[in-house]
Amino acid sequence: MIKKVLIANRGEIAIRVMRTCREMGITSVAVYSDADRKSMHVRYADEAYHIGPSPSNESYLHIDKIIDAAKKSKADAIHPGYGFLSENAEFSEQCKKEGIIFIGPSAFSISTMGDKITARRTILNAGVPVVPGTTDPIKSNDNAIEVIKEIGLPVMIKATAGGGGKGMRLVQNEKDILPSLRAAKSEAKAAFGNDIVYIEKYISSPHHIEFQILADRHSNVIHLFERECSVQRRHQKVIEETPSPIMNPAIRKEMGKHAVAVARAAKYEGAGTIEFIVDDNLNYYFLEMNTRLQVEHPITECVVGIDLVKEQINIANDKKLTYTQDELSQNGHAIECRIYAEDPDNNFMPSPGLIQHITEPLGFGVRHDGYIYEGYEIPLYYDPLISKLIVWGKTRQETIERMKRALYAYKITGIKTTIKFLERIMNTPDFVNGNYNTHFIEKNKKFLEEEYKNDGNGKAMAIIAAFIDYNNRIEQAQQKIPPSQKINNWKSSGRKKSMLRL
Repeated sequence: MIKKVLIANRGEIAIRVMRTCREMGITSVAVYSDADRKSMHVRYADEAYHIGPSPSNESYLHIDKIIDAAKKSKADAIHPGYGFLSENAEFSEQCKKEGIIFIGPSAFSISTMGDKITARRTILNAGVPVVPGTTDPIKSNDNAIEVIKEIGLPVMIKATAGGGGKGMRLVQNEKDILPSLRAAKSEAKAAFGNDIVYIEKYISSPHHIEFQILADRHSNVIHLFERECSVQRRHQKVIEETPSPIMNPAIRKEMGKHAVAVARAAKYEGAGTIEFIVDDNLNYYFLEMNTRLQVEHPITECVVGIDLVKEQINIANDKKLTYTQDELSQNGHAIECRIYAEDPDNNFMPSPGLIQHITEPLGFGVRHDGYIYEGYEIPLYYDPLISKLIVWGKTRQETIERMKRALYAYKITGIKTTIKFLERIMNTPDFVNGNYNTHFIEKNKKFLEEEYKNDGNGKAMAIIAAFIDYNNRIEQAQQKIPPSQKINNWKSSGRKKSMLRL
């Protein structure tokens, strides 16, 4: 049985895994780079080991250093989280060779589903609908032109080793074929060390819907229903929700069966996600499989009531699933907002820096998965995701209103964040009505920009006032002023409640 787990990751996902380990009585081991020496995941873990310089290729992506830390700590298993080495077949295989349990799928499953062309072939053989396209790599410019003429524009050029929107180009005109091909291959080479691409038909009004699956080592496979992930910016997810506003029971059941078929075809073990593209008429096509835990997994946990990390660990312990498909149901509605250290009003430029103040949202139905704290400096080296705000409600409408309240209460000073941008989305009619697809942000760009302009100076003044109050309280604490003599800065300011919403 697993008694000690090394988490080969950082930030909020490392802490999230550690929380479940603590519930299960399992010792957690953190690894950290130079930049993460003071990170919260290092503080939260039972043990922590330094693995190298700040750049991820010298620390979190360095397999030998991770394995060495696992040996030094005498960890029974490694949980990869998501990102970094989580979908690295070599890492999974190396763990196996060293006698360390990899809390995830086999190297075979990762390789099969990690290469998009191999995945397409596998899924076609399993009888699952796939977007029309190539099942072989594009070999030359002439080959690309010939394939596109056969499929018909528009098409997507995609990196076979791709993910996260990298190595991907939409082609709508013939003149853009070769420039887009060059750009996709170049970006794929830089991101994945592999410039092989393939081509598939572009669905003009796509919905991005994914199914969560669990598979044990005893041939039991179940799905935990769908997540709607169509609010995206540059092919990166921004907001996710479950259930999907466009789904109906018949399509949900049909797609769920195909998701299970994909997992079986890949001989999968653990938690994974089957992603589909769905058009306005609810025609659906397999897109890809993520052989790891997803960023948005908490919303599934909220509506299904199952701890997915606990299930991962149980599966790694060779236990059978304790649920059957017929026993599972969706209870209520959940939405996740990803909070990034980015400036939405400056083309979403990263905004690393010192966290001066943070007020986390609280209350019924609110979950906050984060890793920052006051005085922590967000490093330059990693993904700017700093937290995830998850809310649950009995209905979609209630969940949206609860998310508005939670975002309103969420205050971070010292850096720019996407909190206000997410607030604007929650007020966008298309989102409120559930009438959106992956073009949502582009389609509503004007509304989102106008919503920001209409915020006025009140909110900015509120943030400034909060920061002044925060500094005053620090000064009073340093001067050791008795509580009875402390000044209430809010009352003395004489401000009107309508001006400062804090």
